[in-house]
Amino acid sequence: MALEARWSYRGDPQEGQSAPLVLFSNGKLKSCDNMNFTLYKSKDASNPRKKHKRILNAETDRLSYVGNNFGTGSLKCNTLCRYFVGVFDKDSGEMEVYNAELFHMQPLVSDDAADEDLSEYLNKTYREKVDLCIEAFGTSKQRRALSSRRMNEVRKEVLNKAVANAAENIIETKGVAAVVSDATEDDKADVSLVLPPCHEDADRLEDVYKFEDLLLPAEYEALKAPAMAFVNITSEEILKLTEEKSHCSFVLDELKCLPVEEKKRDRKARCLWFLDSLVKLSFQRVVKQKYAVGPDCPHIISNKLVKNFTALSYGNGRLQNLVSASMKAKITAYIIALALHINNFQTDLTVLQRDLKLRESRILDIAKAMRLRITKSKGLAECEEHKLGTLRLPLPVYKMPTGHRKRKMK
Repeated sequence: MALEARWSYRGDPQEGQSAPLVLFSNGKLKSCDNMNFTLYKSKDASNPRKKHKRILNAETDRLSYVGNNFGTGSLKCNTLCRYFVGVFDKDSGEMEVYNAELFHMQPLVSDDAADEDLSEYLNKTYREKVDLCIEAFGTSKQRRALSSRRMNEVRKEVLNKAVANAAENIIETKGVAAVVSDATEDDKADVSLVLPPCHEDADRLEDVYKFEDLLLPAEYEALKAPAMAFVNITSEEILKLTEEKSHCSFVLDELKCLPVEEKKRDRKARCLWFLDSLVKLSFQRVVKQKYAVGPDCPHIISNKLVKNFTALSYGNGRLQNLVSASMKAKITAYIIALALHINNFQTDLTVLQRDLKLRESRILDIAKAMRLRITKSKGLAECEEHKLGTLRLPLPVYKMPTGHRKRKMK
């Protein structure tokens, strides 16, 4: 009488690893005597999506075969079916059953330049080797990032070549001296873009930086309502505003000495309100179109601040109005021009510098570009020295700053 066969389920032959079953794409294997199999598994055991990834390599005398259980070359049946391998023991009549996984083996065709390919790979940089790994094993997101970076590198290289060729053509056509002269003129033009319009041939100080170039009549009229709080301000309110630090020091100091005459008082209050708005704007990075410096700002003034003192840029998937470095220089120049009209064409640059949180050298460069004469004056504290900017006729000649400033030796 034959022995009764029994089977016993053992699970995975190794922990977390199913037995591989192979299916060759180009035929059937007649003999496996001269074939060596190597199974590679992902080292990222903590990632649930990667820890089950396997690559099976088979080497014969003629061809090499590769199969994997992930990617486009993997078999979908592994997710729909379960496979098992049974090992039957004739003596005991017991069959041990293990989990298995099917691999689709495809021939890996290579030429005779293996040694050359290896040497070429070893000569690659670390960045290039990482890129090759991303191409082979990277996620879709990593591959898109790699493709985008390579496209940017190509565009940058093309742009650099185009700029270099254009520069060579200009130098050959004009000559070095003409190019240097054009660059100097461009620097002057760049400076004029951030400064208020300057009328050098003016006979009066009021006409050098005209008030209409700083505030149009309609804009000046729109400032009447918000500036009314400054017109009717009391000493107690000024003290409260000083404690709250809701306005800059220049404005708070000027509010203490508003003219008594109604028309002059109203004019100065409007100028101070607009100057304070410019100071607040300089501290912003991204400016909102509707409320540039707050809900109390008139619509026409908000439009003026956004249009004239911000730069349009693209970021975070949308267009934004940014206060760039050049725009902050422009704001500073207009604040100085407005302060000149407020203070009879002389202003304390040190107070403005501290309100705007600028380096002293920065505001002095802007003041000199505006053709102001720089003098020193003692502040409220005798040990404190302030820099004053004064507008006088005839205007001094402006010299472009060259090189770095020399450090003062103590």
